[in-house]
Formats: sequence, structure tokens, C-alpha cells
Amino acid sequence: MSPKQQRGEATVDRLLTAALDVYAASGQSGFTVNAVLKASGVSLGSLYHHFGSFDGLAAALYTRCMEQLFDEMIAALSRARTARTGVRALVTAYLRFTEERPDAALFIHGSAYSGYLSAHSEHIRTAKAAKLAVIADWLRPRVEAGEIAPLPAPLIEVLVMGPVAETAHRWLSSTYDMDLTQAARILPDRIWRSLQPD
Repeated sequence: MSPKQQRGEATVDRLLTAALDVYAASGQSGFTVNAVLKASGVSLGSLYHHFGSFDGLAAALYTRCMEQLFDEMIAALSRARTARTGVRALVTAYLRFTEERPDAALFIHGSAYSGYLSAHSEHIRTAKAAKLAVIADWLRPRVEAGEIAPLPAPLIEVLVMGPVAETAHRWLSSTYDMDLTQAARILPDRIWRSLQPD
């Protein structure tokens, strides 16, 4: 990698890190181009050069955070040997990421339906599909072996991710009385039971 490419990557990382810090400190209302430029020390021209727009930066940050979450889940899944331990690993990894990386988890949950992602939805969908494919590839032989109910892959995703994502969302919002430790104790087996064959 050339020095110019290294500088470019460092600038991208600085902008994304500053953007997440701004969002974590100021929320959606304080997540502005001026706040990110001030926090990063990077020029507007450089931001536009690397991301095309502020929406492009936000979409890149969403993709980065989402990929970090899935990487944690996939790493936990890769150590599992049975369908049950795999499902438990996915659930506990999601909850652990939420607790250990609340800034990234908050950005994922707070941005999921934000307008600034819509222009980049195809890129985000492609990045997410690549991660989901790894999980689906791990689950498929267990479905075929009869360890997991023969459900369409999107419904398996909903049964695994739906409850844990809502739990994380409620914990992050601080509006609800949600205990992640209790959730990590109860949800894995409850979710696993929803996937067992009849």
C-alpha cells in the first residue's frame, strides 16, 4: 500500500471514529456534518472525497458497525458444534456486543430507518447479505439433519434476531427496564426452543 493510500485509509478511519463519537455523545440531533468535521479535524472536501456526502459517511459507519456485530456473532458461531450451542452463541454474542459496544449498537439501532441510509440501501443490503450467508451456511446442514425446524431462512433469521434485537433496542433506549444479564440467561434457550423441530 502506498503512503497516499495509507493516509487515505487513516482519514477514513478518523472520520468514521469521530462520527461514532459524535453520535454517541449527541444523538441523532447532534449528528451533523459540522460536528463530525470539528471532532475529526478533517476538511469537508476530504469527507466528500472519501464518502461522496454526509449520508455516504453515515451509511459507511452503519455498515462498519453492522459488520462488527456480525463478525462477533460469526466468530462465536464458528466455535459452536451443535445447533443448540450455535443458536445460543448467536444470541449471547449479540447481547455481549450491545453491552460492550453500546456506541456501535446504538448507531445500528438508531440508524436502521434513517433517511440518510436510503440512498445507500443497496450497498448496505449487499454487505449484510454476505454476513447472513455465512450464518445460513452454518445453519443449513443442521436444518437438513433435522436439528432445526425446516423453516425458510428469513424466518429462522427473524426467530433468532428478532427477540435479541428488540431486547438490545430496549436496553439502549433507556426507556424500558431491560436487564441484559437476565436476557442473556433466559433468551438463548427460549429462542432455541422456537427453532426445534415439532
